[in-house]
Amino acid sequence: MNSDSPSHRGAGRAPHPFAGPRPTTGGPVRRTLLRTALTGAAALGAGVGTARPATAAPHTPGTAAPRPGTPGEALAELAAGNRRWRAYRERHPHETPEIRRALTTAQHPFAVVLGCIDSRVPPELVFDQGLGDLMTVRTAGEVLDEAVLGSVAYGVLELGIPLVVVLGHQSCGAVRAAVEAEESGGRLPAHIQYLADQISPAIDHGKEGDARIDATVDANVRLVRSRLAAEPDLAAKVDTGRLAIVGARYELTSQAVHRVA
Repeated sequence: MNSDSPSHRGAGRAPHPFAGPRPTTGGPVRRTLLRTALTGAAALGAGVGTARPATAAPHTPGTAAPRPGTPGEALAELAAGNRRWRAYRERHPHETPEIRRALTTAQHPFAVVLGCIDSRVPPELVFDQGLGDLMTVRTAGEVLDEAVLGSVAYGVLELGIPLVVVLGHQSCGAVRAAVEAEESGGRLPAHIQYLADQISPAIDHGKEGDARIDATVDANVRLVRSRLAAEPDLAAKVDTGRLAIVGARYELTSQAVHRVA
């Protein structure tokens, strides 16, 4: 999450995870989860910090401060939480009896995190957030299907969440399986092949061995982010500055989250 966090690949200072341009949308894209390439995918445009402010999210009773209500505020809160996680100074916020009681009647999460099922990358821990803070959706390799799209859309359209983060991670087993299956020409068991089919368009054929797997982790994050940003209902929110959809990556070796631009 910090600009002074080197990536595990030794590329020097990693960029701040949430610095950079805000997403804009391209031309109309027909919804599909089985296509092997995207056309007209949304890309990052003007900076998130310059997005038009959104209406602040409602304050959950019992919390110390209102929820982040804009993409920039949500990004800043996640960055701060990851810094605490990396420094072993977690606060484990929003777990008190008062907050648990308050959350029985309403929820106002400030970010949707679409992450991998990997047991080493639980979003609430790596971002040091508590009850009612994040809406998390987890699938192997961040793979999309209609249930995942509906879950993300629910958070944004029904709950007014201003930020969606697609969170990949170092040493992703689903990505490795997809790369190795393509290289061997073999079929994976049962439903696991579906995951590989969804990841395969992101495979980076410009690299070999472990470098290919590592590069494909980033490419897969970009692909999933682009698919989400191409959804018309989400794109409309992005265009008005009320929503940002960003890609990020968690490094197991450093515990840092950084932006995948």
